[in-house]
Amino acid sequence: MPRRLMLLPVLLLGGTLVLGGCSSSVLADVSAATVVPSRAPVQVSGAVGEPPALDYGTPYDVAQPGSRTIWPGTGEPVTLGEPVLLNMYAEDARDGSVISSTFNDAPAWYTMTPESLGSNLYDTLRGQRVGARLLLVEEDEGVPVVLVIDVLPIRASGTDVPPVEGLPQVGRGDDGAPDVRVDPDAAPPEDLAVQPLVRGSGPQVQVGQVVTMRFTAVRWSDGKVFDTTWSAGARPQSATVGIGQLIDGLDQGLLEQTVGSQVMIVVPPHLGYGGTSSDLADQTLVYVVDILDAHFQVTDEAAVTGPGAGSGKGGAGGDDGDAPADDEPSDPAASDAG
Repeated sequence: MPRRLMLLPVLLLGGTLVLGGCSSSVLADVSAATVVPSRAPVQVSGAVGEPPALDYGTPYDVAQPGSRTIWPGTGEPVTLGEPVLLNMYAEDARDGSVISSTFNDAPAWYTMTPESLGSNLYDTLRGQRVGARLLLVEEDEGVPVVLVIDVLPIRASGTDVPPVEGLPQVGRGDDGAPDVRVDPDAAPPEDLAVQPLVRGSGPQVQVGQVVTMRFTAVRWSDGKVFDTTWSAGARPQSATVGIGQLIDGLDQGLLEQTVGSQVMIVVPPHLGYGGTSSDLADQTLVYVVDILDAHFQVTDEAAVTGPGAGSGKGGAGGDDGDAPADDEPSDPAASDAG
């Protein structure tokens, strides 16, 4: 079996690290009459792609659970039954301690269902679009929890770039999955070839960032897929760029590409698995990569296991959110939220 895209695996965070569970409530039906007038709302600041900064008085008492939109998204809508990729940051509002943060590692992958997300997070996400930042406050077994959610793309989105003669042609399915077609009579390039196919509007990838991506990889020699994250049940993969977790061709090819892009990276053997015992050692490889997220790990705010983390009662954390990515080929309603 060929080696993975990542030479050293980086696991995706699951829901058990994000928010223990939330007692059931109907967030959309919270009325202005339920808000305590003297209570200052939770204030959220911070830039896109970075952990939020939260400002509220501690201990914060959640008189009524609820949610609000910090800023709206302008991308694709979140769709029932489809995957959803989230960055999440949760605090214990008794003292402001961090319960968990995907900014310490990589975004969490769920399915947009109550079973996967839990009822409260599911209700918070309904009607939202990619790019939104949301706030959810809830109480879990006496523990007030403040959770900020960033909705990330699940596929490339942006401006199409015309194809280049001599390189493989790429189509896309309804779900965004790439279909890579290699001309059997074409000679592979001797050097690394990097060709954007869709140019996203996000920031550029930098050395040392954790990049989360979906990809399909084929051999130039026969056009056959040897690895993909687009198969049923597969999840995106994450790796830190520029430190040897990826083959050299991907380390180089992903740099300075923008988040939201789809890029084709043609990797000659000496920048791939050349010199190893892999059956891909003498192969030119074609990767088509959708770049979903890129951020620097926030190691000075390491998540801690605190009360309310991981109980799984209707908040974040269901069947899809609990499991890490495997290491095998995937072949405003008014409320206390302010």
